[in-house]
Amino acid sequence: MELAEYGWDAGFAAGFAAFAERGLSPARVIKQSRDLATLATRSGQVSGEVSGRFRHEATCLADYPVVGDWVAIEGGGSDPALIHGLLPRRSAFTRKAAGEVTEAQVVAANVDTVFLVSGLDGDFNLRRIERYLTTAWTSGAEPVIVLNKADLRPDLRDVITEVAGIAPGVPVVVSSARDAGGLEALEPFLLAGKTIAFLGSSGVGKSTMINRLLGEERFQTAAVSDAAAGRGRHTTAGRELVRLPGGALLIDTPGMRELQLWADEEGLDRAFDEIERHASRCRFPDCRHEQEPGCAVRAAVEDGTLDVRRLDSYLKLRRELRFMVLKRDVKTRRQEEKAAGRRFAAQLKEVKKHKPRYQ
Repeated sequence: MELAEYGWDAGFAAGFAAFAERGLSPARVIKQSRDLATLATRSGQVSGEVSGRFRHEATCLADYPVVGDWVAIEGGGSDPALIHGLLPRRSAFTRKAAGEVTEAQVVAANVDTVFLVSGLDGDFNLRRIERYLTTAWTSGAEPVIVLNKADLRPDLRDVITEVAGIAPGVPVVVSSARDAGGLEALEPFLLAGKTIAFLGSSGVGKSTMINRLLGEERFQTAAVSDAAAGRGRHTTAGRELVRLPGGALLIDTPGMRELQLWADEEGLDRAFDEIERHASRCRFPDCRHEQEPGCAVRAAVEDGTLDVRRLDSYLKLRRELRFMVLKRDVKTRRQEEKAAGRRFAAQLKEVKKHKPRYQ
């Protein structure tokens, strides 16, 4: 197997040089299930798991390999290969991990293009698309908005205009995955060796689209659980990277009812580019666009050049991001305090061990 078929190139090879000196081999994670991964290697597909040392040195969930990652392995064959290292990620689609813990969860790595799939049924939501765009721009991948189930919207032209208005410069394509209509619009992005991730809520048709592109029923699909509301059933349990006959690499991901943001303000600014352009004319450089005098953003709302719904969405996401940063900072400080305490205890123990005894 040629690793180039899975996206290996000179840049990854350069990043792997230190691992090669240790006698390790490169592999790409193409499937993940609990603690065991499926890896693409030069000798074919093998199973793999992280080494004990890797597990010991990992400081958070985001340090572990995910689908799309390039890793350094030892062994393979009948026994699982041991994953000793992780190559730097060129891009990473990240969200807040489920639950109360404030921690990042990487959904897919080394993605070139993100297909943000939205169903044109009762669950269609412009604000959700803005949320996905913010995360996509933060990831480092290029977003493409895919409006699926086009056959359900007689007002399709108006919908496309609305979506284009909240995503300036982002390609918008339409499809009807059920009957394969419009999937040819995706072809310009399906380049050999390039990795595309499909992201979106449950029931928008991601798995159906990939099955149509593959020409086989590879991924499980199900009808939406509430046709009127468009609420989808969660059918993709894990993540998997597959190759199209033309050489493009596709990653299906579980649907997400609500995407918990784990992004940065740069991603937010790119998703709301027109607000940032207006903000450059505000009287105060730290204007919050709320009640400050001389706010050019509020002025744009008042004269009709900026949709107030866009501003409200921007402010909501910005508050969410800043609250997340505060929680992350608190967690970091606590971790640093614990680490400092452990270091002090170890130093004190060492001092006591060498302290002279006087009679």
